[in-house]
Amino acid sequence: MSETKKTDEAKAGVATAPAQASASDNREVLLKVEGLQKHFPIRKGVLQRQVGAVKAVDGIGFEVRRGETLGVVGESGCGKSTMGRVITRLQDPTGGSIHFEGKDITRLDTAGMRPLRRDIQMIFQDPYGSLNPRHTIGGIVSAPFRLQGIEPEGGAKKEVQRLLELVGLSPEHYNRYPHEFSGGQRQRIGIARALALKPKLVVADEPVSALDVSIQAQVVNLLDDLQQELGLTYVIIAHDLSVVRHVSDRIAVMYLGKIVELADRDSLYKAPMHPYTKALMSAVPIPDPRRRAAKSERILLKGDVPSPISPPSGCRFHTRCWKATEICATKEPPLLELRPGQQVACHHPENFEDQAPQDTVLLTAAKEAAELVADEVLAESAETSAAVAAQVGDTSGEEREDSGAEKDSGTTKDSGSSKE
Repeated sequence: MSETKKTDEAKAGVATAPAQASASDNREVLLKVEGLQKHFPIRKGVLQRQVGAVKAVDGIGFEVRRGETLGVVGESGCGKSTMGRVITRLQDPTGGSIHFEGKDITRLDTAGMRPLRRDIQMIFQDPYGSLNPRHTIGGIVSAPFRLQGIEPEGGAKKEVQRLLELVGLSPEHYNRYPHEFSGGQRQRIGIARALALKPKLVVADEPVSALDVSIQAQVVNLLDDLQQELGLTYVIIAHDLSVVRHVSDRIAVMYLGKIVELADRDSLYKAPMHPYTKALMSAVPIPDPRRRAAKSERILLKGDVPSPISPPSGCRFHTRCWKATEICATKEPPLLELRPGQQVACHHPENFEDQAPQDTVLLTAAKEAAELVADEVLAESAETSAAVAAQVGDTSGEEREDSGAEKDSGTTKDSGSSKE
């Protein structure tokens, strides 16, 4: 949706994001995921015995209501793409359940999933690798009709040409090959293929990350227009927070196979409650030349993401968090609704009262992480975290002692020099 379009809607009194979120509560739940897990076994030796597992998705749950858009964000390797492939049943889950329109599709075999392929489709990340270079565009977009044994009204060719026109391409491109198109045009072809069977749910796995910046806005606006025209429901996976903010009603933030925060768009961007979400938000560039000389309050996280083979105990973010205490290392925080429509998994959330005020001793890793965080950010965290407040108090006390010692030493030197 363009900015002009948003302005026109605001003038006309159309509901904004929070109102959309509340309105969506009355809509039917299209997709419900509970305790979803996807572990990839690690095998070694001649007998290929399993010695471990990569816990790509490790117990997540959420709902997607009909007609809404759920954005999923997180660092590379957090499991968001794997989650998308599992909920579309392109990969089998290790545990948990997936309900689509109230029907459990978790353990359906290939034959059982075939009718549901009409209702659940996926747009892939790489527009260059998702299209067969040996097939024409007509053959690629009409493939769903052949696989499902469907004969569209007026014939497959006419329907494919209609779909190409729907996504902004010329119907004359029917007999061309993928190599004759740019990346943005190829992604439009992939979108046309996904819409061929008129699905109810579309999972878009980073649909614009491989495209030029000048083309990304066009594809995002196309997806938004198609949703309004066809009544689609989206799960959009991305790492670009500005793209997610533009298209999503609600946003889920993933870290190391877990959802750490789930909230409506405006609540998440105005007042993020999980420290990891706050760090992600601080990395979003603000295109304002007047702020060029302004001091950046970007939060730099300590170290790298831990291995999903052996994730940290307790809260998985505690090894990089500047607020981590003993409870963070020992007890995994549940995903709780601390504000209406905003769920957070954190013992010491931002912009909210401390969930563990009795735990006021920061871990060594947290003290090291705090060295990379701006003083303004620490001051904000201290307002709602007893542990950070105690640490900030101790640090300021030490600085006062140091400055006092410097003054004393300076006085001694001065007195000595005057005597001389």
